[in-house]
Amino acid sequence: MSFNNVYKNKRVLVTGHTGFKGSWLSLWLTSLGAEVHGIALEPKTAQDNFVVTGLKKKLAHNICNIKDRAALVALVQKIQPDILFHLAAQPLVKQSFDDPVDTFETNLMGSVHILEAIRQAPSIKSAVLITSDKCYKNVEWEWGYRETDELGGLDPYGASKACAELAINSYRASFFNTANSPAAASVRAGNVIGGGDWSEKRIVPDIIRALIQKKTIELRSPHATRPWQFVLEPLSGYLHLGAEMFLKGDLSSGWNFGPEVATIVPVEILTRKMICMWGHGEYQDLSDSDHFHEATLLSLDISKARHHLKWRPVLTLEETIEFTVSWYKRFTENPDMKEFAGQQITDYAAKAKERGLQWAQ
Repeated sequence: MSFNNVYKNKRVLVTGHTGFKGSWLSLWLTSLGAEVHGIALEPKTAQDNFVVTGLKKKLAHNICNIKDRAALVALVQKIQPDILFHLAAQPLVKQSFDDPVDTFETNLMGSVHILEAIRQAPSIKSAVLITSDKCYKNVEWEWGYRETDELGGLDPYGASKACAELAINSYRASFFNTANSPAAASVRAGNVIGGGDWSEKRIVPDIIRALIQKKTIELRSPHATRPWQFVLEPLSGYLHLGAEMFLKGDLSSGWNFGPEVATIVPVEILTRKMICMWGHGEYQDLSDSDHFHEATLLSLDISKARHHLKWRPVLTLEETIEFTVSWYKRFTENPDMKEFAGQQITDYAAKAKERGLQWAQ
């Protein structure tokens, strides 16, 4: 009965279903009994979570670039989903410096194309549009950013996500403003970690690759502090919000689904804990003053979700790292992750129920 059983037998569209977060969300939705349709590019590697969990056989797999508005709108109209989750994006800060134009085309105009597809699809009752914690104007203060704080983004990635937020708010005010309109909301998460992510220039995959190859882990920003959270944590918030909007209609836009304060630690501490759980490894500080710009301090205030949705994180930092490391260790033993990934979802939901989370009851 998770999420009030809303997703059972519903037609749910996930953009970016071949990506890291999108594949985990799609897996969870299939376990909830949803008819899942995906729109995305092909997975990048044979090791991606989408591939090793056999997800392609569990949903309707559609290849389409969200930058192609005509093809995207036509495909959404063909699918006629009840609920939509938009995760397709260019997700890497480093890549946004290498190709800022593509980052803005994908993250801003791709989101606009999704909004236009929603506007032309009367079947959609609720839509959850994922942006990023980096959409905020980060002045590196010590407290978490609230949904009402100023948007910004010094790097192209953060700026593209801030632009997407403005586009979402514009469509809500201009087009999704009647009783028959779809309920649509933007959501922001912290630094999401978990199994099946092999992205370049992302700290956890870099650590894992070094551990597997028994190489020294190179840390270029060891003192950067991030809100670490296991991938299923924000996804539970997205699913909870999507279900609530489906049942109750429009809710305010802009929701943070970040971790508890205790999981907001520097990269160096995360690295030490991962090495400990892996069983061996070492790292070295290669701090680089010429490294592309990334904020050293960033966290989210989740008071709004805690109060209005009765949502909160489930896992401790140690449990977050344990869930993550165990996926990769299991993968090194047997790359067929169908059952293991499903069991992680089951175990996570069981912990949520045990700890009194409303959506898990």
